[in-house]
Amino acid sequence: MSRAPGGSPAPGVTREFVGLPSPTARRAGAGGHPCQGLYYRGIGRKPKVAVIAAHYQADFSEHYLADYLATRGIGFLGWNTRFRGFETSFLLDHALVDIGVGVRWLREVQGIETVVLLGNSGGGSLMAAYQAQAVHHHITPMEGMRPAAGLFDLPPADGFVATAAHPGRPDVLTAWMDAAVVDENDPVATDPDLDLFNEDNGPPYSPEFVQRYRAAQVARNEAITDWVEAELKRIRAAGFVDRPFSVMRTWADPRMVDPGLDPSKRPPNRCYAGVPVHANRSARGIAAFCTLLNWLSMWSLRHAQTRAEPHLQRIDCPALVIDAEQDTGVFPSDAQRIYDALGSKDKSRCSIDTDHYFTTPGARTECADIIAKWIHRRWR
Repeated sequence: MSRAPGGSPAPGVTREFVGLPSPTARRAGAGGHPCQGLYYRGIGRKPKVAVIAAHYQADFSEHYLADYLATRGIGFLGWNTRFRGFETSFLLDHALVDIGVGVRWLREVQGIETVVLLGNSGGGSLMAAYQAQAVHHHITPMEGMRPAAGLFDLPPADGFVATAAHPGRPDVLTAWMDAAVVDENDPVATDPDLDLFNEDNGPPYSPEFVQRYRAAQVARNEAITDWVEAELKRIRAAGFVDRPFSVMRTWADPRMVDPGLDPSKRPPNRCYAGVPVHANRSARGIAAFCTLLNWLSMWSLRHAQTRAEPHLQRIDCPALVIDAEQDTGVFPSDAQRIYDALGSKDKSRCSIDTDHYFTTPGARTECADIIAKWIHRRWR
């Protein structure tokens, strides 16, 4: 079943707009609530189980799985925190509090007995952080800030599902970074010995090249963090709070070019922005626009709490990992990392022959069937 034309819900599905304040953010002067989303359910149904999906900055209110799960008797809340479209202002503790607003609304207003977190794409590490914090209270605010009000009173969910998810924002950025960059202020300057698009280096890429390349990617992330820390001290000494900067050339994961690495059914030489060599030279990309604080809170391997594994190991509720075999940005080893890191005793993993957004014919139906059957085996 697909969504009806014009953005309407699918036949047999009703949806309701939900706009709510957060413990740490009020309704804006223009009227918008910090927490907003759409709740889907089958017409005439009162679900006892519901899924909630959220992302760091993408709008999940009309998530592609909403109608599919609603027609299977499962409520679906496509939820947005205050940071939708504004990830440069992202603060993890405040985002988790906003997600808690949605979970609490499901339980208290809709009478939902079982809440399942859906960590889709980048949302995988975010929803993992939510569940881990709700149970273990391990998240800390950024240096110099107080914990967000309500951070230690988050209602835990009952299940966790990861679909086409990567192991966290710092990890995916680092894996995609062009290791050949030699000057962050000069997008052209390149080390030819590490140039992914230099035919002398491949593809196919030798294990030795990949090892050097991966080490250089980590070094690039760490070097940016070194600069950010120093720059933050410098500008604050002058009375400034933060400043923007850009990170170029972030479509250069060797797996995007060489299908022999981390093999799957993905097409070769493709990424989410098209052909990697062209995408890598464009202004489009993750972390293309940052601030100093945003780098530390979102992208830094050293500082950011947006890496999935520290959270996943704290999750002990039933968990399901679904990966897309044609995905050109999330790879089989990423799904395996998530599965291996989960602390749950009840955990499952499966694959669907589709792309990152499950757009191939029947893929969304298959995904919804897998999730619904997994839920119905555990909760009625």
